[in-house]
Amino acid sequence: MTPEFQPLHDTAFRGFASDNYSGVHPEVLAAIAGANGGHQVAYGDDDYTGHLHEVFARHFGDPVEVFPVFNGTGANVTALQSMLPRWGAVIAASTAHINVDEGGAPERVGGIKLLTVPTDDGKLTPELVDREAWGWGDEHRAQPLVVSITQTTELGTAYSVDEIRALADHAHERGMRLHMDGARISNAAASLGLPLRAFTRDAGVDVLSFGGTKNGAMLGEAIVVLEPEASEGLKYLRKLNMQLSSKMRFVSAQLVALLDGDLYLRNASHANAMASRLRDALDAGIAAGELPGLSFTQATQSNGVFAALPGGVADRLRDRGFKFYDWDAARGEVRWMCSFDTTEHDIDAFVTGIREELARAHPSAE
Repeated sequence: MTPEFQPLHDTAFRGFASDNYSGVHPEVLAAIAGANGGHQVAYGDDDYTGHLHEVFARHFGDPVEVFPVFNGTGANVTALQSMLPRWGAVIAASTAHINVDEGGAPERVGGIKLLTVPTDDGKLTPELVDREAWGWGDEHRAQPLVVSITQTTELGTAYSVDEIRALADHAHERGMRLHMDGARISNAAASLGLPLRAFTRDAGVDVLSFGGTKNGAMLGEAIVVLEPEASEGLKYLRKLNMQLSSKMRFVSAQLVALLDGDLYLRNASHANAMASRLRDALDAGIAAGELPGLSFTQATQSNGVFAALPGGVADRLRDRGFKFYDWDAARGEVRWMCSFDTTEHDIDAFVTGIREELARAHPSAE
């Protein structure tokens, strides 16, 4: 008999640092186990990857090409490589994951020049794109050929359909393509109340990096080609970038579990709802004068809450066991992320902790 595995961590603990901290949704684990019997052809010629193409076609329409990969950085770098010649460049927000959190992989692995633009809310606009959309034909300048946006953004904000369409039209009119980093695309669907196709293919997105890990998968993302002419060589680039899984059925089975029904939407809706619960409770406390020194730096439109705290409060909260990251420590800005398994009790306990530490920082407000 196989001995039962004993967890090495407190399985009741949940924090607010990242939606990557969460475990794997039970339905996704069940899908992995269900795909485990017998043998299947390796490297993507399996029944689960074949079915995954049908599932994505249902959500995004035809024609569609789907390339499962291991992680979000691999999806972004490989997708962008397929959209660009060697001399091409990508316009992105300065806060974009490809610029801030991928360890230089787009540049070092992908050989891609990033042209970044500051933006207060993480979202690009046609006017912001034009700050870097110039110099075509100039041999001294990397050629701006792709605009990359993140949905939802790294600041928790969500692009509307009209905003994405405006960017797509603007890019296409100038001979550029539109890439979407959809690490939290399910949260966007829940926030907008729209099907995935409505703010991707129908809004003019050419190539999409589809995120599963932050939505309850163990690992697994997918590069989704919505416009065949916008991408070339993914069959080879995926292998070149070490993103081709030999036992791909287990990656595909996870994405099937999320998308064959409505699990992706249930998970995202819950995470968003928990962020809204946190924001609403704190807004009410601010309005009542009970949370001195707390303010918000971004709209709460998905599963992230961005706030500013007085000096020392963030560290004291972390000392109490509430895990979260500083976003901009110089101005006391923090990021609180909710996940598919965040509970109302987690939120209420955190609100109580924030209330107590703010009162400690401002004793006259008690």
